[in-house]
Amino acid sequence: MSFSTLGLSEPLLRAVADQQYGKPYPIQQQAIPVILAGRDVLGIAKTGSGKTASFVLPILELFHRTQAAKTRYATVLVLVPTRELAAQVAGVFQEFGRALPEPVKTVAVFGGVAINPQMVAVHGADIVVATPGRLLDLLRANALRLSGIEILVLDEADKMLELGFAEEMDAIFDLLPRKRQTILFSATLGDAVQTIINQNLLHDPVRVEVEEEPENLDLITQTAYRVSADRKGPLLRYIIKSQNMKQVLVFVSSVRTADNLVVKLNKNGIRAGAIHSKKTQGGRTDALADFKAGRLNVLVATDLIARGIDIQFLPYVINFELPRSPKDYVHRIGRTGRAEAAGEAISLIIPDEEHHFYIIQKKMKKRVTMLESDEIDLQGM
Repeated sequence: MSFSTLGLSEPLLRAVADQQYGKPYPIQQQAIPVILAGRDVLGIAKTGSGKTASFVLPILELFHRTQAAKTRYATVLVLVPTRELAAQVAGVFQEFGRALPEPVKTVAVFGGVAINPQMVAVHGADIVVATPGRLLDLLRANALRLSGIEILVLDEADKMLELGFAEEMDAIFDLLPRKRQTILFSATLGDAVQTIINQNLLHDPVRVEVEEEPENLDLITQTAYRVSADRKGPLLRYIIKSQNMKQVLVFVSSVRTADNLVVKLNKNGIRAGAIHSKKTQGGRTDALADFKAGRLNVLVATDLIARGIDIQFLPYVINFELPRSPKDYVHRIGRTGRAEAAGEAISLIIPDEEHHFYIIQKKMKKRVTMLESDEIDLQGM
């Protein structure tokens, strides 16, 4: 199947070709024709499955077909859980939108930055991509209205609910027109997402689902070190220095640990930065850009924020702390070993984590070599 069979017009097909998209992903094959038909959609698909283009392309196609007269307020609203995802989704709309003969204005709005420029930017926007909290700020400031929304997209609805946006989302739903097309994407159908569905937000939705394929871990060399809690920080610095790591993504479980780790790494001559929810948007953007450009050797990240990090040839991932679930562990180490390039994943395991790490290996169906660190001289680290 090709994109030309999905109902997209020539300008968007050229844009797809220019972006070097091959054949459509399964989620795109299923969702694009349904969205073009005006049906509500309940999509189950993980991050990285191609779902962004599966709603961006048909929405832009609908703008192209109707070439509706410009209105003061947006007709498409996309709700997302994080600032990074808002910027990313808006960027996809803007990239493909440039191919259309009639301009389509897309604006991303999110917290962590000044609201005044966003109040100006949303004026005359066709598509608004927003985090729930900042959207409500703009509504209270009368910079935006939802009365003209014709299409609502909830992207990564499960993550929005995990972040505690339920009340904000309910407030937004109350302001939306009842007559609209609703598109909901979620990685899972948990109880919280089911509650949203039960609110009759979706009218006779078509369910599109892509079964999650297991991560290919064959290109990733996995190693673990057994270490006491007081030696974990020095061991991390030893590993980075002894292996001369130029680009390593370090995962931690909390904001506090991320910041403390960065301070210690920099004090020991290792260029490091952190990316987490307490950082300003500018700080997060700069840290990621510096890491990709090689100005930082180490990026310390929490799981949720790291979902927006995509580096094609990342050589190293280190688990300074284990994640709660085996699935998150696989997601973490899967950041390396991409594009047919080999990668290395290292985990630092304190005694209290050994049983949990055993469960992770059992679920992963892979045995990880466990090395002892007692004999490693960490003096000066």
